Amino acid sequence: MDRMHELVAVLNRWAYEYYVLDAPSVSDREYDRLYDELRTLERRTGVVLPDSPTRRVGGEPVKAFARHRHIARLYSLDKAVTGDELNAFFTRVGKVSPRAKYTVEYKFDGLTMCLTYRDGAFVRATTRGNGIEGEDVTAQALTVKSFPLAISYRGTLEVRGEAIIRLSVLEAYNRAHPDEPLKNARNAAAGAIRNLDPKVTAARRPEIVFYDVNYMSEGAVSSQEEAMAFLRREGFKTFPYFKVCASPEEVFSAIDEIEIGRKKLDVLTDGAVVKADDEETRAAMGYTDKFPRWAIAYKFEAEEAEATVEEVVWQVGRTGKLTPLAKITPVELAGATVRRATLNNYGDLTRKDVKLHSRVLVRRSNEVIPEILGAISHTEGSVPVQKPVVCPACGAPVSEVGANLFCTNEACPPRIVQKLTHYCSKNAADVEGMSEATLTLLYEKRGVRRFSDLYALTAESFAGLEGFKQKKIANLLQAVAASKRMPLERFLYAIGIEGIGRVAARDLAAFGSVDAVAALTFEDLVALENVGDVTANAVLRYFADDENRAELARLKAAGVAPTAEERPSEGAFAGECVVLTGGLSSMSRAEAQKRIEQAGGTAQSAVTGKTTLVVAGSDAGSKLQKAREKGIRIIGEEEFLAILGEEAR
Repeated sequence: MDRMHELVAVLNRWAYEYYVLDAPSVSDREYDRLYDELRTLERRTGVVLPDSPTRRVGGEPVKAFARHRHIARLYSLDKAVTGDELNAFFTRVGKVSPRAKYTVEYKFDGLTMCLTYRDGAFVRATTRGNGIEGEDVTAQALTVKSFPLAISYRGTLEVRGEAIIRLSVLEAYNRAHPDEPLKNARNAAAGAIRNLDPKVTAARRPEIVFYDVNYMSEGAVSSQEEAMAFLRREGFKTFPYFKVCASPEEVFSAIDEIEIGRKKLDVLTDGAVVKADDEETRAAMGYTDKFPRWAIAYKFEAEEAEATVEEVVWQVGRTGKLTPLAKITPVELAGATVRRATLNNYGDLTRKDVKLHSRVLVRRSNEVIPEILGAISHTEGSVPVQKPVVCPACGAPVSEVGANLFCTNEACPPRIVQKLTHYCSKNAADVEGMSEATLTLLYEKRGVRRFSDLYALTAESFAGLEGFKQKKIANLLQAVAASKRMPLERFLYAIGIEGIGRVAARDLAAFGSVDAVAALTFEDLVALENVGDVTANAVLRYFADDENRAELARLKAAGVAPTAEERPSEGAFAGECVVLTGGLSSMSRAEAQKRIEQAGGTAQSAVTGKTTLVVAGSDAGSKLQKAREKGIRIIGEEEFLAILGEEAR
């Protein structure tokens, strides 16, 4: 028996070096020699130790997968596909923990797994399922060699990982099985684990990459950083890339690193996972009915290509910010030929190590301006990009704020044109045909300076301008007139309040009018889910500015009347401003908000001075406490459903 324990210990150490560390210390022949000796001893004695590597051989097919309830729920992740959505996440975290640290990891595209250990021994493996219950795939998981059968932790433990199949393994499998090739790595991994025959699982050679501690009965980890250290210490295979970031800017930089690095991986990835690191922040933020509020998946849905930087010019934006624009060798991306790509700022340019004549990775998603993700390689002719000291458009001095450079001249022509262009853009006033080139011409030739000037345009305003014929002029004027009735959330985005993107504009629009938004206090604003201190102050400054108030009056006089979403004037929730907190078992949050608004109420994202009712579901968080402090009426799910039932009758 002593010899069996010795063999198991040695073989498991060698397997850990081979499958987890990718650093084998012995030949396959030496491993096989000791493995065969162990098998002989097991047959002779009839004893198989709990952590024996022979347990990993595929057994007989199972008739069906048994259901197993997880000790702790396995939540899925909310996702972001734009920087605006990710910034909204940072705002929500920052309200709870202004100095929060974040972790950034690869998001693998496979099958989520949950492994259970008790008293140091592997007990079972299950799929995620619906997050509460999954399928018991222990027999299949035992064929995978990237996790330990015995660990030093002696409590009850659930760990979470992703079952994957490497791209090279998939390619080799398809070469060996040309009549039944596997479609892609994700489906191959899911099919391997959820196959009733463990021998099929073993033949497809999946592995599990671990990234989370789902439950610990004692001595729980206090952060994601600590969780990853625990997994590595106990012998679980984790992915080498794991970044701890002190700011949103560092998170964006890490995401860029992941997007560049994933091109060279032998693993299918589809994004990056961003988490608030410490448990205290997580506990304060809590969960929705589907997702943890403290984590988000940033999905890569863009096309990418390599190009060479030929020149870098500086563009002046509506806030005066100078943005480096690279002229690159032409590449085909998302159905278009791309010759220019942007970087965020000078700090972004230097952090990504972009130089003239460098090879870079370029991304284009939908209609978003192509951007440079980072340098891939340099040549002997690569030279650094020089930092401008004066505005390239007007010659005014440049100020440096953090990683950004700004033109100090508020009357700088490109700034004004960019404000007008933003106002007319698709997600704002949506003035079709009013391009940057047209607005530049109107600025130079017709003195258009303000948004309100657009509504004073007539057919005569275009007389003598090259390229403007009667039909084009009529279409432009019709589009300008149509914009007078734009939705309120688009108007609030269009007027260019600093920090108000489309997500925050949607929150502000819930107050029903521009005048209502202008009357909000700092406390009202920071109570909104997607508005932080900096943005709240920017909103207050905007409406306190005499020129901005005068411009809003001019727009109103010109007939611009943003429309708030119409809601029924009668119903069970008529006149109520309702906040949902926690999870509802009967419906999703989006459905509950829709039902509230159908019943005449206003669904808010946060408790404010206008909130009249809070619906508290399971795991209700800080909103519930705030409602109690303010003396706001609180009801539970049962009473909420009863009110909706009355409405239905």
